[in-house]
This record gives sequence, C-alpha cells and structure tokens, in this order.
Amino acid sequence: MKIGFIGTGVMGASMVRNLLKNGYEVNVYNRTASKAKALEKDGAIFCETLIDCVKDADVAITIVGMPNDVKECYDIILPNLKGNIAIDMTTSSPSLAKQIYEDAKTHNISVLDAPVSGGDIGAKNGTLSIMVGGDKETFEKCHKIFEAMGKTINYIGEAGSGQHCKMANQILVAGNIAAVNEALAYVDKMGIDRNKVFAAVSNGAAGSWQLSNNGPKMMNDDVAPGFFIKHFVKDMRLALSEAENKDLDLEVLKTVLDQYIKLQEEGYGELGTQAIYKLYR
Repeated sequence: MKIGFIGTGVMGASMVRNLLKNGYEVNVYNRTASKAKALEKDGAIFCETLIDCVKDADVAITIVGMPNDVKECYDIILPNLKGNIAIDMTTSSPSLAKQIYEDAKTHNISVLDAPVSGGDIGAKNGTLSIMVGGDKETFEKCHKIFEAMGKTINYIGEAGSGQHCKMANQILVAGNIAAVNEALAYVDKMGIDRNKVFAAVSNGAAGSWQLSNNGPKMMNDDVAPGFFIKHFVKDMRLALSEAENKDLDLEVLKTVLDQYIKLQEEGYGELGTQAIYKLYR
C-alpha cells in the first residue's frame, strides 16, 4: 500500500518514519520542500507537488497547520487521489471536517477526521492517541495504518466527531498545563525544592501527562516546540467557537487562551506550549 503524506513538520516527520518502519511505501510533500526531502534518507519518496504526492497513492494523510491549509489541501487531493480513502490528522474545525467529508463523496472518496494527541514524543514513539470520525467501515480498513502511528485508537462517531473529541482534549490540556505552571510558580515563590515537590506529587492524584512531560521542561527552561504555541492558540479558539455556538461558557478555557494570546503577541508563537511559564517569570 502506498500512502501520500502531506505535512512533514514536528509531528508529521516522525509519523512518516513510523509508517515506513511498518512496511508502508510513503510519498511525502511539504510546502517547505526541505522538510519533506529530509525524509528520503529514511526511505520516503520526495514529491515536489501535492498532486505528485497523491496521484499514485492508495491513501492520503494530511497533518498541516490551520483549517484554511486543510481546505487548500483537499481542494487538490480530492480530484487527484488515486485511491478512495483520505485521513486528515490535523486539529481542525469540526464543521470543515463535515464539509470535506461531504465534498469527498462526489469523488467516491471516504474521508476520516483523525486528530492526534501526544505531542512530538508520542509521534516519535508511535504512541499517539488518535480520535477518529467518519464512516466506521473506513475506520476499520485504516486501523493498521493508525496502529503504525498510535497506541490509543478510538472511533468516536460520524464525520466531525474526531475533531470534537480533540476539542475536548485541548480543553483538558489547557486547564492542566496552566495548573502545572501555577504549581511551579507557587513552589518557586515559597522557596522550596521544586524537584522534590514534583517527585512527590507526580504519582498521586495530581499526576498527569503535562506534569510528567512539560513540568520538567518548564523547570529546565526548555522551550523547544513539541507543540507550537501558535497552534495551541488556534486549537483553543476553535474549541471556544464551537462552545459559543452552543451557548456554552468555558471560563477556564477563555482564561488560558488569553494567556497564550499574550505569549503569541510577545513573539513566543514558535515556542512550545510549556513556555507559558514565561508569564510568571
């Protein structure tokens, strides 16, 4: 099976490597060509255009930046894909996922929305959590593909459901990473040993992925992006918009979004989400 993979950034490059390790032939395309070309040494086939990437592919996979990038990609993918399955793994708009799903039907293509969680570590280790919306029959056909990239694979429901699940995920992340940051600020202000405190609380009721993975990064001033602030701002805005459309008021999400918007305005958009600690320094 040949996969046309579009988007070889921090997440996508590792996902491609895991597909290759699992025996898939993979075409790769990225707007910044060097990021895709770098994967040739791993066995990927570099393509200069998006059309070249999908014209002989059985399945197309996208993981790009913003919803408008997703739309632009699928405007090209749908009329040019050789196969009849496409998977969007970008965190994007649930309503756009539904629109692309319907548009794809006219090309006899079944599209799954399958956003992921787990950051660069999960992408590298092949342990991503994958949340899937779309036709269940198509999901079942793609299960082996998902297994090459992730460990926790869940079918959520109809088109758009995967994106709604990811919105819930990002709401949880927002509150959690802000709480880790505030706990660190508290410990520092009180003048106690941050490492001892974090070791004491990490395996109790306060333990979490954010505490275990981003907590040490905050303590070590490591701001390398496993997940960009600019993309987290995009995700939280999407979640807030969906909530407001249903007259749902999410105060914690609003507060954390405001904090990250401030970071972005101060020029930190290309840093990892753990750089929230800069607000407290």
